Amino acid sequence: MAGGKEIRTKIKSVQNTKKITKAMEMVAASKMRKAQERMRAARPYSDKMRRLAANLSQANVTEYRHAFLDKPESVKRIGLIVVTTDKGLCGGLNTNILRQLTGAMRQWEQEGVSEFSVTCIGNKGLGFMQRMGARVVSHVVQVGDAPHMDKLIGPIKVMIDAFQNDELDAIHIAYTRFINTMKQEPVIEQLLPLTGERLGTPDRAWDYLYEPEAKVVLDYMLVRYVESLIYQAVAENMASEQSARMVAMKAATDNAGTVIKELQLVYNKARQAAITKEISEIVGGAAAISG
Repeated sequence: MAGGKEIRTKIKSVQNTKKITKAMEMVAASKMRKAQERMRAARPYSDKMRRLAANLSQANVTEYRHAFLDKPESVKRIGLIVVTTDKGLCGGLNTNILRQLTGAMRQWEQEGVSEFSVTCIGNKGLGFMQRMGARVVSHVVQVGDAPHMDKLIGPIKVMIDAFQNDELDAIHIAYTRFINTMKQEPVIEQLLPLTGERLGTPDRAWDYLYEPEAKVVLDYMLVRYVESLIYQAVAENMASEQSARMVAMKAATDNAGTVIKELQLVYNKARQAAITKEISEIVGGAAAISG
């Protein structure tokens, strides 16, 4: 059995760890509320853009057909926008989405996809893709606690330009969607060409009148559409990150408390054994003297 001094050192160490995890839990809880507010504020606009894009994908546009609306005959080259966190200590958040993405990539390869181009938003995804040997064409890290389009626009434009120049047949985005504080869902969605799979295919074909003309409106609006969905994905991922970190740090704090109780019990047993030994030695010594 370990000595009393060694056990006290372990208890002190775990107590210090518990203080750190408790502080991190409180910080994550504070950031989580702000991240959830940003994410929920952006959802109505994002969902409206999705619905409009789903309608446009089925619309009868004869005067101008944007490249984002054209579905290729076959998909051989896929662009991936991978949204992860910059920091760890958030449970299995990054592991889950990267595992799902790896499985999807294997599935696409079996279906005939020969090339992947990757844009990474977040340090964890960037490191994972580099270790895999993936072709990373752009990335952004240290995004901060709030998403800003001025940081995201550069890496995103690289991917969008590649699609418009026929260098890619499709673009997918992988991120973690916020469900509630205890549940976050890894998601892989197709951004381009436009699809209504998230909201379902419209019941009927739509027709639109454009002012000043279809090309001007669609060229501007569809790029904004892609940017808005990527912004929403990053906001969802940040809300998921803080929720997952708060839960993980609470679990770590609770586990530290359990370990401290167990160590204190071991320490008390060791101390009791030492006292009993001393008493036995004293009694034995007194008996020897009196004998």
